Amino acid sequence: MKKSLLIYNPAAGRGSGKREQQIQSAVRELRTSGLAVEWAATSGPSSATALAHQAAQAGCSLVLACGGDGTVNEVANGLAATETALAVLPGGTANILAKELGLPHDPVEAARQLKTWQARRIALGKAIWPCSNAEAEGRTEQRYFVCVAGIGFDAYVLHKLARSRAMRFGVAAYGWETIRQLFRYSFPRFVAEMHGREVRATFATAQRTSRYAGWIRMAPRRDFFAPGLTLCLFQSSRRSRYLAYAAAVLTGRHTRLDDVKEIEATRVKLAAEDNRAPIFFELDGELTGRLPATIELVPDALTLLIPIGLRRVP
Repeated sequence: MKKSLLIYNPAAGRGSGKREQQIQSAVRELRTSGLAVEWAATSGPSSATALAHQAAQAGCSLVLACGGDGTVNEVANGLAATETALAVLPGGTANILAKELGLPHDPVEAARQLKTWQARRIALGKAIWPCSNAEAEGRTEQRYFVCVAGIGFDAYVLHKLARSRAMRFGVAAYGWETIRQLFRYSFPRFVAEMHGREVRATFATAQRTSRYAGWIRMAPRRDFFAPGLTLCLFQSSRRSRYLAYAAAVLTGRHTRLDDVKEIEATRVKLAAEDNRAPIFFELDGELTGRLPATIELVPDALTLLIPIGLRRVP
């Protein structure tokens, strides 16, 4: 792979003031390994998707994403269904995919090791939902995700953060808003339909990875390279029960609870039980839309560079 583009988020993760220095060091490592690499900074939402798509159209054989889960998601959406490969140089806070692949947390060290990685075709998740624009009635929107889709509570927290413009405070703001909404959110129910079966829940995740939010093993048996999605559905609407859920998730015991369902699927249709209560969903930590929506697996959707010998989740 010779012609490459490194896309980076200058604001991702802690110590973002050092990002330019890290990028220059990473570029030197990549060029030493034989890559003719250029680099470009993101300028706002969706800019990484546009940059990645343009790179694929221009004949780049490799696009590198340096940032958090949101940056990786955007680049993957620009490269899906093309032959251009994606490589991840971790540079954000959660970095779910990097943890699943066992990549170094330092983007410069990841760039140094990249010459030993191999290409592998992987599946992606995809969400499809009706356009919110009244003029586009009957049309749908769609977006891929690499790691996790969240439906209900976590997406509502992101919705509230976006409205308050507190996202710039990162993990601390998310943690505080999660606690606030635990006592304010109404936990409206939605229906998940898969394989002819219906399950009602108030919060759910659709996992391609075992991890959620970086380090939590929400789907401990999920193999990133295996087909399918692992659905984790939390069914109670009682706030007190959500405190129990939180404790169980943190200790890895949530799948033992009677009102938590873990189901393997390739496609799930999601709809609010009461249309008066908007229920939001997020993809790879980015607020995306609201129900109704369909989430499905797209096999053979993307080429990803991974460390040689990696077979299962570390």
